[in-house]
Amino acid sequence: MNVHLYLPIVIQSAIEACNEILEVYHSDDFQAELKGDNSPLTIADKRAHNKIASALQSTNIPLLSEEGRNVPYEERKHWEYFWMVDPLDGTKEFLKRNGEFTVNIALIHKRKPVLGVVAVPVTGEVYY
Repeated sequence: MNVHLYLPIVIQSAIEACNEILEVYHSDDFQAELKGDNSPLTIADKRAHNKIASALQSTNIPLLSEEGRNVPYEERKHWEYFWMVDPLDGTKEFLKRNGEFTVNIALIHKRKPVLGVVAVPVTGEVYY
């Protein structure tokens, strides 16, 4: 598999997730709640997840996302490839409005990252 063929899709999905995050960031309603582990979750987390999940669906590679469904280990342990996503890494920083949060997307092959994209919404920087 030539994983680099996925790079444009991943970069575009990260940029679209950044746009979703920034729309919420510049609003007055984060719709913040607490997850089961007492970490915060906002509508920006959910919207970024949905953008990324929708874009990566075309790759036919399973997705493991912090904001997605809980995939039991028994199911995912057999995945040769999968997307590991944190659609808004740094939700506490997002809530503080300090700009120190990112969108993280990695392609994992046999438990090792083989492609990664990190996007910084407030600066527009994208690293891959």
